[in-house]
Amino acid sequence: MEQIKIIPTPKTEIEYKDRTNDIDFSDIKGQEGAKRGLLIAAAGGHNIAMSGPPGTGKTMLARVFSHILPNLSKEEVLEITGIHSVVGLLDDTLVTESPFRAPHHTASYVSMIGGGAIPKPGEVTLAHKGVLFLDEFPEFEKRVLESLRQPLEDNIVSISRARGSAIFPSNFILIAAMNPCPCGHRGNKQKDCICKPHDLDRYTRKLSGPIMDRIDIWVTVGAIDYEKLSSDTQESETTQSLKEKVLKARLVQNKRFKTTDNKRKNIRTNSEMSVKELTIFAPLADEVKKLLNESAQKLQLSARAYHRTIKIARTIADLDESEDITISHILEALQYRPKTNI
Repeated sequence: MEQIKIIPTPKTEIEYKDRTNDIDFSDIKGQEGAKRGLLIAAAGGHNIAMSGPPGTGKTMLARVFSHILPNLSKEEVLEITGIHSVVGLLDDTLVTESPFRAPHHTASYVSMIGGGAIPKPGEVTLAHKGVLFLDEFPEFEKRVLESLRQPLEDNIVSISRARGSAIFPSNFILIAAMNPCPCGHRGNKQKDCICKPHDLDRYTRKLSGPIMDRIDIWVTVGAIDYEKLSSDTQESETTQSLKEKVLKARLVQNKRFKTTDNKRKNIRTNSEMSVKELTIFAPLADEVKKLLNESAQKLQLSARAYHRTIKIARTIADLDESEDITISHILEALQYRPKTNI
């Protein structure tokens, strides 16, 4: 019998395409506070919410955000490509850029989390290793919002159906955008709002305490002076310079988590640290801990919000190239907690 010789297929080299962006961070006038929050979110893998009137740049900021994320590793490229292939979103090419998913606020529970007779991934899995942008955040169904608890906490989503169950990865950065109220008044003064008390109550009740606790950073995107809009001077940093800062902070985190003290070798960012790992990788000096405890008491932070504040402070310290978390890092981290109790 003639033997058939099997010839192995040559290894496929992953080609990273040069991304050409139509919008640069420096093209967005003003909103320095929001840009700072987005920088911290990208550096540490934190979830962020932006609140402000319509037309102030929330959507534009969210879309440019994905451009400052680090390039995907080969393992991440193969993992994301496999996910998109299962759903039928692949165009015979590897996915080499961080996913950016922006479902409409009318999206159903199944489309967001996944499911069906034969469980298939939803938006939270399609955004794995990328960004999930939820515009008009409080307008999503309450059931859909509450379903985000598990993926935001455990970076996975479990789906059980009659024909079987599945666990899908869902390690993404959530960017939520919302108006101050349902009418979305453009003015900065409360008198510009035409909403009635029950409208505001219905609008804010969609966001439960557990969901708010799982969002690390809350920033305000206010109205911009027209003089800044017409200015030709570049007042903020470019996308490239911000990406370099993110890469630098991520390298510090990768080096930190590769130590022998780290039991979970798959941890990559500060946001993924457990409570036990915080004591190892984000220790606080006595005066810093005292300030945090006093502030947590006044702000009535939950245990989850308390620990997430430390994670944010660790990321801010990494951006400042500081080995220790200082009082200034804690104070800035506390500023990103929600200003209202919903």
